Amino acid sequence: MSYAAVLRVPHARRTFGAALLARLSYGTVSLSLMLAVTSATGSYAVAGTVMALFGAASVFLSPLRALYVDRYGPRRALLPMTGAFAVLLGVLAAVTWRPGASGPLLGALAVAAGACTPPLGPTMRTVWSELVGTREGLVQRAYSLDGVAEELLFVSGPLLVGVVVQFAPAAFGVALSAALVAVGTAAFVASPAVRGLTGRAPGGRRRTGGASPVRGLAQPVVAAVGVGLALGALDLLVLAFADARQHADAVAWVLAALSAGSAVGGLVNGAVTWSAPARARLPFLAAGLAAALGAAAFAPGLLTLGAAAVCAGLFVAPALTTAYLVADETAGPAFRTQAGAWVNTAVNAGLSAGTAGAGLLVARLPLALCFAVAAAPPVAAAVWGVRGMQGARTTREAAPGDGAPDAARESDPAVGPSSSDGR
Repeated sequence: MSYAAVLRVPHARRTFGAALLARLSYGTVSLSLMLAVTSATGSYAVAGTVMALFGAASVFLSPLRALYVDRYGPRRALLPMTGAFAVLLGVLAAVTWRPGASGPLLGALAVAAGACTPPLGPTMRTVWSELVGTREGLVQRAYSLDGVAEELLFVSGPLLVGVVVQFAPAAFGVALSAALVAVGTAAFVASPAVRGLTGRAPGGRRRTGGASPVRGLAQPVVAAVGVGLALGALDLLVLAFADARQHADAVAWVLAALSAGSAVGGLVNGAVTWSAPARARLPFLAAGLAAALGAAAFAPGLLTLGAAAVCAGLFVAPALTTAYLVADETAGPAFRTQAGAWVNTAVNAGLSAGTAGAGLLVARLPLALCFAVAAAPPVAAAVWGVRGMQGARTTREAAPGDGAPDAARESDPAVGPSSSDGR
C-alpha cells in the first residue's frame, strides 16, 4: 500500500487540501503578528508579551475547543470558532497597520484570538480515522502524511510571510492569515467527509462504548511533552552553538536539516508495516530522539551538528505520529478530537518550556552538557512508557480467565462522562 492509496480514498484529496489551506494560516500568523506588533509599537517586549499571550490561549485551550468539535461535530463547532478567529485577526491587522497601537489592547485581542483558534489539526486526524480507519494499514499512512504535510506548512509559512513583507506591511500577513483560515475551513466543513460527522449531544451517550477521553492517554501525552521539551531546547541550543562559532547565519540550515530529517522519517514510518503495536513503538522512538540529541553533545562543528539534527529529525515525526495513533486508538470515535488535542497541547507546551529552560541552562552549563540535558526528557518518557506497558501486562496476566482484558481496563484510572465533559 502507498500514500497514493490514502489519497485515492473518496473525498480524501478534497478534504485534506482544504484542511492544509486552512492550516497554512498557522504557519503564517505567528511571524506576521510578531512583525506587525513590533512595527506598530516599536517594542520587542510588547511583541514578545503579545505573542506569549496568543500562544498560551491557543495551546492551553485547545482541548476545550476540541471537546466542542467532538460534542457538536466539526460543522457546528468549527464555523463559529473560525469566524471569530478570522474577525479578531482582521481587527489585529487593522490596529497594527500603522504605528501607535496600544499594548494592552493588542494583548487583549491576542488572548481573544488565541482562545478561538480552531483545532484544525486534531479535527483532520479525526476525519482521517473516519475516512480510512476501516482499511488495514491506511490510518498509519494517513497520519504520517498529515504530519509531514504539517511540518512543511510550518516551514513554508514563514517563507510566504518573508515574501509578503517585501511588498506590504506586516499587518497584511495577519490579514492574509485570517483569509486563509476562513476560506480553508469553509471548504473543509463543506466536504462530504466532514458533513457526516455530527458529534454527540451534550450529556448524551457516546456513539460507541469506547473509553473515556483521558483513559490511557498518559503514555502519548508524556511522550509528546518529552519530544516538545527536547525540540524547544534544541532550537535555542543550535543558536548558541552557532553564535559561539561566529556563524549565526547557519542556524536556519541546521534547523532545516532537522525538518528534512523529520519529513523523511515520517514518510518512512508511514510506509513500513510494523509488527509491533503503536504503544510498544512509542518508547523506542523517544529513545532514538534522545540518542541523537546525546550525540549532538559531541559535535565538533556545525557540519556534524547538522548531521546530528538530521538523525534527530528522523525520530520526530514518527514519534509524534505514533503518539497521535495511540491517542486515537485509546479514546474511541466519540473523543478522537479531544485526544489528539491533548497530545497537540502537550508537544506545544513542551516546546515553550524547553526553549525557556534551555535559556536558563546555557547561561549556567557548558553547551555540550546542555545538549545532554535536552536528551533527558525523551529518555524519561521512554522509560516511563516501557514501565507503563510492563505494569499493564502484569495486570492483564493477574486478571482471571477470559475477563482479563476487561479487568485490565477497569484497573486504569478513568474519568466518567460528566467530568470529562467539563474539560
